[in-house]
Amino acid sequence: MAAWIWIVIAIGVLVFLALVAFGAMRGREKRQRREQASELRQEAETRTRQAEERERVAQEQVRQARDSRKAADEASAHADELDPDGATTPDEESFPDRRSA
Repeated sequence: MAAWIWIVIAIGVLVFLALVAFGAMRGREKRQRREQASELRQEAETRTRQAEERERVAQEQVRQARDSRKAADEASAHADELDPDGATTPDEESFPDRRSA
């Protein structure tokens, strides 16, 4: 066979090997990106669950604060009913000697 045929065959083999190597590298890169995306999704899911739990805790604290406020208002209203001098303002409670004359 002529030398130029061997050169063409060698170039063809080199191109083929380059394409195979390039395809293998791209496949590896895709696999790594898939793994990274999976890790990011898991992290996002974990953060979402943590945020939802914090929201539930916050909502419970808001409910407890409202209940406490309601109980305090009821106790204050009951105290006002019992007080013969009538309702007092917060300043009068802090400084009893400053009641209106």
